[in-house]
Amino acid sequence: MKPRDESELAEAIRAAAGPLRVAGGGTRPVVRAQGDALHTNGLTGVHLYEPAALTLVVGAGTPLAEVEALLAGERQRLGFEPVRWGALLGAVGESTIGGVVAANVSGPRRVQTGACRDALIGARFVDGRGEVVKSGGRVMKNVTGYDLVKLMTGSWGQLGVLSEVAFKLQPAAASEATLVLEGLDAGEAVAAMAAALGSPFDVSGAGWMPDVGAMLRLEGLAESVAYRVARLSAALARFGTARIEREGSGALWRALGEVAPLHGLAGVVWRFSLKPSEAPRVVARLDCPVVLDWGGGLIWAVLPEGIDARALAAPYSGHATLMRGKGVVFQPEAPAVTALGNGLRAKFDPRGLFSGGVGDGI
Repeated sequence: MKPRDESELAEAIRAAAGPLRVAGGGTRPVVRAQGDALHTNGLTGVHLYEPAALTLVVGAGTPLAEVEALLAGERQRLGFEPVRWGALLGAVGESTIGGVVAANVSGPRRVQTGACRDALIGARFVDGRGEVVKSGGRVMKNVTGYDLVKLMTGSWGQLGVLSEVAFKLQPAAASEATLVLEGLDAGEAVAAMAAALGSPFDVSGAGWMPDVGAMLRLEGLAESVAYRVARLSAALARFGTARIEREGSGALWRALGEVAPLHGLAGVVWRFSLKPSEAPRVVARLDCPVVLDWGGGLIWAVLPEGIDARALAAPYSGHATLMRGKGVVFQPEAPAVTALGNGLRAKFDPRGLFSGGVGDGI
């Protein structure tokens, strides 16, 4: 099934006789569902774009690349810096903007601007009864149903199928530079990143890659960036030698967002979201190839098949997700959270059409 618009999407869901396997761009095959394929890449197109109001409304099946190209033409961007995981997860496809929302995909700039759910101001979706639900609006001050918008972000297709999403945008930065602290291991990098993020120099990215070091990004007007880079470099002199990347800055952050150092490695891929202060201990216990983002609050790791990374790293706050491999995908929930989730699914999907979540990847 490949509905061409929202009404066809609703009709297809109402007519469904069994489970549906929601298929978007196929780049995030994390949750593996069974059932008839319901493709969303027919729900495309820009429904509203007002550069002066920094507002975009677009069909959920629209390719992410098209959205980014449109915004770049007006020197604007999605502030949460959506990233692509296809190469890491061994998936071939074209990421869609609805898939970004369904997985709450948020890149390195999350430490400054917040996650995808913080930029989403409105959404339309079709629930398991085939009813169209509208939540939020097209301007930030419209907060009607605002919590429902946030609920859909990161729901992995288990409450309904997104048909339209609305974002608050940001102007693109005039200039950027990256301060690279070389020779630091993951534990030392977390301390350096914490110092940088706690400084007054407005760091918009803090990550670590092996063979690169700790990376600290600064963005803004050229003179401001130059001043802040110099001041931050002096403030972090105790951590060792630093180099400044200007022309290559963008490439470094794309590599970090895509977790490039872990591409092609055999094993299962885990993603930990936790307190940055816990990262050094967790990395030491995992003892495997890792990449850090969000100042250490996000850890990507590759472990051999059959090793439970959650048990190996315990105890830790937050949660771990099995992104590539066989096993339980999401962190087991507390009973109260499970009850709440079951209640929501019973309300939005009483027939259990989406109980398995996405199928071929979103």
